[in-house]
Parts: sequence; structure tokens; C-alpha cells
Amino acid sequence: MAAPTIRSALPGDETTWRQLWRGYCEFYDAQLSDEVTNRTWQRILDPDSAVMCIVAEVDGQVYGFANCVVHENTWETQPVCYMEDLYVAPAARGHGIGAALIEWLRNAMRAEGWARLYWMTREDNVQARKLYDRFSKADGFVRYQLRQR
Repeated sequence: MAAPTIRSALPGDETTWRQLWRGYCEFYDAQLSDEVTNRTWQRILDPDSAVMCIVAEVDGQVYGFANCVVHENTWETQPVCYMEDLYVAPAARGHGIGAALIEWLRNAMRAEGWARLYWMTREDNVQARKLYDRFSKADGFVRYQLRQR
């Protein structure tokens, strides 16, 4: 497989993004409503939204994405980027697509002046953690969540 081209998601990527998104949600056993998926896609395309999406394309086919949120924070004076979702189609794994997406974000961090890029994954996501460990070691934080419902 050739090296991927990393670019911002475009309206024409919607069908493929949705297929990949379904795979991502299934991997995490997440049952998201169509309303959430539709709103996520709308925010990705909205230039005024803090949510952005980059995709990895090879020979005209999108094989992966990273959904991110650039936001202010209380620990630095510059914004930070949270890579909330990273997914590569199973058939395309092992070809450097995930690494290329992270590397693109690392370069954007430098260019845009973000203080840091961060993400999280499940502790048992061994394959992804092998990739992530090439960029940084896990920081030892434990996540807690409160939900309205």
C-alpha cells in the first residue's frame, strides 16, 4: 500500500467516514444515535466548530480518520488538541496509516502553536498502544466520567 495522503475531511467523504465511524463505534461497543453521528459530521464540516477531522487517503480511497477537538485549557496559555477518535479500516492496518495521522497532527501542533496533542484508549487496546507508545508513553492518569442520564 502506498503512503497515505492526510487531509481535512470533505463533504464527499461522508459515506466512507460513516462506514469507518460505525466500525470505530462497534470496536468500542458504543451505541450512538443517528442524531449524535449526524451532529458529529455537521461539526466536522463547520469551519466555526472546534471539532475537526483528518482522513488518510490512498489511491483515492479513505482508509482512516482522526476526529479532534482543539480547545483552551487551564494548564497552558496555548490551546491543546484532543484526538478523540482514531480509526483505520481493519484491512488497511499495519501500513502506517495510524502513524501518518498522528504525525500530521504532531506537525499541525507545531504549526498552529498548540501546547500539546493528547489522546486516550482502552487499557486493553494492545495493537493501538503499540503505535501510541512510539510517540509517547501513557501518563498514568485514570479517567472518571459522570453522565447526565
